[in-house]
Amino acid sequence: MRIALTIAGSDSGGGAGIQADLKTFHQFGVFGTTVLTAVTAQNTRGVQGWQAVPVDLVIRQLDAVAGDLPPLAMKTGMLASGEIVEAVAAGIVRHRLPNYVLDPVMVATSGDRLLHADAARLIAQRLVPLATLVTPNLDEATILLEEEVSTADQMARAAAALVKLGARAALVTGGHLAGDEVVDVFVADGATRRFAHPRLDTASTHGTGCTLSAAVTAGLAHGRPLPEAVADGVAFVQRALAAAPGLGSGHGPLNHFVPAPPRPPTEGL
Repeated sequence: MRIALTIAGSDSGGGAGIQADLKTFHQFGVFGTTVLTAVTAQNTRGVQGWQAVPVDLVIRQLDAVAGDLPPLAMKTGMLASGEIVEAVAAGIVRHRLPNYVLDPVMVATSGDRLLHADAARLIAQRLVPLATLVTPNLDEATILLEEEVSTADQMARAAAALVKLGARAALVTGGHLAGDEVVDVFVADGATRRFAHPRLDTASTHGTGCTLSAAVTAGLAHGRPLPEAVADGVAFVQRALAAAPGLGSGHGPLNHFVPAPPRPPTEGL
């Protein structure tokens, strides 16, 4: 049984955060562990409030999990504050946690901010250089790089810039692009790959970033090469969007029950 770790906030609506991560891990056949960074009061209509977990408790959670259930891959989502960003960065180094997928959650699908303003620069400075993969959307890439990212060409330049900051690879997601086509841009090892899909006419987009990064994390926990794990993750999110159950009256959740790609052979891992 492969173990994957998510360090993220709780979504009371069940569509994003650790809830989406654990559902995705389960669907990909990995055992999910968690470090909770924040508690949110939210539903499909938006975030009514949130509170960060005390940083010493975040550290204790991480030490407890890493010391007994070491993950083969991990991801971070909502980190809430600069103090938590620093603590997580130190914990990743201290425990030598492998296959780190950084989803730099800053703003909810509803537009509500989920990160203290002082923490964005710390994510770029402290976490991006530790990441196997960083997966920002257009708004998050704009904040991390402090320059506009709103076209496919700008996405490619942004992904390359994130790699220059120290990440092994970057996947800039284009769900907020204008037009009838959604493009995600993946840059790794000097090569650029674009994933293009027709835009689906749906409001059920809550948790897409969490689900994508969790799917890639699960693939890495299974030993899949990074490009394959990314392609599988993108395809999983597309299926989950297309089959969204239409819950709630706002931005509804995806359907995490859609099938994941078959697990690869485990011999030699």
